Amino acid sequence: MEMMASDDDTRDILRPLVFRLHENVPALVREVLLERGWTEFDKKEQDDADWNLYWRNSPFCMTDHRGVKPWQRLNHYPEAIRITRKDFLARHLKRMKGAFGSTLYEFSPVAFIMPKDYVKFVAEYSKERQSGGRSGCYWICKPVDLSRGRGILIFQDIKDLVYDCTVIVQKYISNPLLISGYKLDLRLYVCVTSFCPLTIYTYEEGLVRFATEKFDLESLDNVYAHLTNTSINKYGASYKKYKEGIGCGSKWTFSKFRSYLRIFDVDDVVLWQKINNIVILTLLALTPLPVASNCFELFGFDILIDDKFKPWLLEVNYNPALCLDCSIDDTVKRKLLHDVVELLNYKQIDTLRHNQVAGIKAGRRQVLWSTAGERATKETSSLLNCQKVAKRSSASSAQPALRKVAALTKKTTRAHPRKTLTSQLREKMNTPKISVKAEAENKQPLGIGHSSRESARLCHQLPTPDAFNYKLIPCPYFISDKDQRPIPRVGDFVLIFPFNEAALKASKDGTNIKNIIKEISKLVSKQLPS
Repeated sequence: MEMMASDDDTRDILRPLVFRLHENVPALVREVLLERGWTEFDKKEQDDADWNLYWRNSPFCMTDHRGVKPWQRLNHYPEAIRITRKDFLARHLKRMKGAFGSTLYEFSPVAFIMPKDYVKFVAEYSKERQSGGRSGCYWICKPVDLSRGRGILIFQDIKDLVYDCTVIVQKYISNPLLISGYKLDLRLYVCVTSFCPLTIYTYEEGLVRFATEKFDLESLDNVYAHLTNTSINKYGASYKKYKEGIGCGSKWTFSKFRSYLRIFDVDDVVLWQKINNIVILTLLALTPLPVASNCFELFGFDILIDDKFKPWLLEVNYNPALCLDCSIDDTVKRKLLHDVVELLNYKQIDTLRHNQVAGIKAGRRQVLWSTAGERATKETSSLLNCQKVAKRSSASSAQPALRKVAALTKKTTRAHPRKTLTSQLREKMNTPKISVKAEAENKQPLGIGHSSRESARLCHQLPTPDAFNYKLIPCPYFISDKDQRPIPRVGDFVLIFPFNEAALKASKDGTNIKNIIKEISKLVSKQLPS
């Protein structure tokens, strides 16, 4: 139970953290927060600011971001939706490719936004036909603002291209990796806790999504053979049937997929290095964004792997589906949400909402928001001032209550010996620091179920944040209290950026993309086989 602190009026009662949900938020979000001992916000009974987490499917207004309090978190970052529309993503990646070359930005199929790029598409289409003959390129057409596989068309002859809205046309990857003849893609969960400094976590567990009929280029109109969306395949005749090599349904976990790859001696470490590079390079295309306090973004990256084990970015999802279609969904998504809350790093002071509200009403707090051109130090300075004000305003009155809370917490711990993920994380941060070498030997930074030998190999190949002496400015919530640097691992979330001190320095002062690209190029060159 995450019930930590006392109320101004009722000092002998522990107050839980409070969540606030907008309409249409998946039921699993509420279930997980209730499992953790949170309570739901009641606007009739509570003050407007008396909540800790506000979760919604749509973007927040800028007034919400400007008014966020130190104890609050919002689940969307301002303007993060810019890379989740297919046409916006294509434009951003094209811009980055033009600015920094195609060597790094070759992970997305060539794309045309229709009808604007129709002439360019016809030229490319004719070029491909001349070089490849009638059996040349295949193309895929997707509405720019629809999800769940709606409105998708796969074609080879331009005469079959029909659309009545803005669409994106891309080269169709006609040589996907197949397992027992079935096409698959990966749903990778990515959490960005800050865009300045850029701080990116990827989730080690995720979903492998299968088509439910065998891949066949002779039947391009068979959605069950070419699309992996569960929202489509769950209505197919083969969905509930046992499929050789795949099983029933249409999903695996990343753990099972990694085990499968190792059976065939595929180096999944290299594959995940390439995928992490795609994530970082894609999110760099989104910068700069307005600098905002105490918010985060959970993205769903859809990655396709071809038969040469090259990963391709298909799209980025703004609200990755959190519904439960099968038991694998429950296994992955429930733990994912628990770890998201752990990543938000709530502290005991965050439960002292009323004391801090009083300080704000007295006019003792600055707005924690700035435009993209302003330095992050101004934002964090305001936050620290606010926290000092809150501590001063509540210190004299809250000390007896906090002693009572400590006693009650001790009793509660005896009654409920199972520790929360938050308490485990705090214990980890407060343990004596061990050497980098010893930590690397004991750590599993990537891949669930790796042996100790494999873990050592991973630590050797992938630079981890622990291997560098970070000097971070104080930030709202995503750094540890002990050493003021990004927490390298929380649950199954692993920090992939910043991956060294140079990348950190380049990301925190207005985001120097050019310098970050240089560091990524160095990293990629080290990852290439000798």
